[in-house]
Amino acid sequence: MISLMIKKYGDLEQSLEFQRIPVPVIQPSQLLIRTQAASFNPLDYKIVRGDFKAVRKIQFPQGIGRDVSGIVEKIVESVKGFKVGDKVFSRIDENLVGTMAEYVVSNEKDVALMPSNLSFNEAASIPLAGLTAYQSLVDVAQLSSQENVLIYAGSGGVGTIAIQLAKHLGAYVTATTSTKNVDMVKKLGSDKVIDYTKENFQEQGRQFDVVYDTLGAEHTLNSFKVLKPGGRVISIAGDLDEVTAKQLKLNWFIRFLLSLKVKKIINAASKLNASYRFLLMSPNGTQLKKIAELYESEMIKPIIDKTYIFEEIIQALKYLSKGHAKGKVVIKMSK
Repeated sequence: MISLMIKKYGDLEQSLEFQRIPVPVIQPSQLLIRTQAASFNPLDYKIVRGDFKAVRKIQFPQGIGRDVSGIVEKIVESVKGFKVGDKVFSRIDENLVGTMAEYVVSNEKDVALMPSNLSFNEAASIPLAGLTAYQSLVDVAQLSSQENVLIYAGSGGVGTIAIQLAKHLGAYVTATTSTKNVDMVKKLGSDKVIDYTKENFQEQGRQFDVVYDTLGAEHTLNSFKVLKPGGRVISIAGDLDEVTAKQLKLNWFIRFLLSLKVKKIINAASKLNASYRFLLMSPNGTQLKKIAELYESEMIKPIIDKTYIFEEIIQALKYLSKGHAKGKVVIKMSK
């Protein structure tokens, strides 16, 4: 089969190439999926650049892509929840990464039936971003009705889902975006939109119960300037906390260095009797099924910026890396 592979760290054009590799062999409790569509996430181009090699190195060549929708091609006897021919989607396990390929293996526990009302392209846009938003707002933040939540980058892949999910949970939603995306973010359900090109979100005062930080850098620390005492900052782009460092099974020295880096954030949280968590999203088929139900009931709708064919994958990732995508960037298999 043909698969897009990372052959080294660095520039996207130079580091990626199509290679012919064997169709993967499934193990107990796994499914072989014939890929119909896949989608990229910022994590993908950051890995190619080498942003995370100090935390987790990869062995080259390495597949790329974590989101897939497709048709079950083959199962083993131990798989009971799916059958050959089922339309499924998945955020595959890190050990199986490589959805930019004709066939993909996923663990049964990470797979769910596709929302019946969505196309393969739409379904492929959901898994990583949907699970990230769900685990951040439902599991970690435990966002409840009538709470105020601030969501950064409301027009991004995670942001577009997070806004809709937060509204479904009954929260009052404020989101940041640029001028050209204000109307789009309002249509997604945001009660208030902050155009960051014209307004500084830090001038909002301490009015938010939850700040959802999808940007990192200075935004993480600045989140505490608008957080209520006792509030929660959930980040998917800021500094790693001790909980996440343990999840990654990092050695004591790396954890020590990370603890120094996150110290200012922990101190800012302590002054407000608030909490800070960095979310490391985990594949989860059970949660993906719950998310599918939200799409089937149209509580959440898929937002796709651009769709590329398989031969245009590198072009698609380069587009996403510019940081201007509204929603997700999806790859449709040519065949």
